[in-house]
Amino acid sequence: MHRLILAAAAALSLGACATPAPTLYQPASGPQAVGYSEYRIEPGRYRITFHGGPGAPVQQVSDYALLRAADLAIAQGYDWFKVADRVTEGRPDNGPQVSIGIGGATFGRHSAVGVGVDRGFSLGGGPSLSSTIEVVMGKGERPRGPDIYDARALRDNLGQRI
Repeated sequence: MHRLILAAAAALSLGACATPAPTLYQPASGPQAVGYSEYRIEPGRYRITFHGGPGAPVQQVSDYALLRAADLAIAQGYDWFKVADRVTEGRPDNGPQVSIGIGGATFGRHSAVGVGVDRGFSLGGGPSLSSTIEVVMGKGERPRGPDIYDARALRDNLGQRI
């Protein structure tokens, strides 16, 4: 019993130390760190990924990827960009989980069956959600279409939320 209490206290103290990083609009410090990263595919074409922290809302992660695309377009002298491909991966919520397990064993002439129910929670450990978009940038009048954005207008609108 003493070992069980000690193990529970250790787990709780680890949970208190593992405060998840907030989801901020910033460059990612590593491949799985919270923040944005981009890869230039060719002139005017980028793959942008934004990794959100544990519990980050889907909309926030998606908006931050779009915001990075707008910032890149403006910095490169483009007026608009089109999202050519979009992928969202991971879980939007790193909240508590419940699991149920059933197992059995045979010991000589005896057998046993067990059922277990457990609750778990995340201790952090990196992003839980990421949004990757591939964008094609252009100059001049913006074409019409559902996934074509005016870079400056998007920057002005989404930039106010940060």
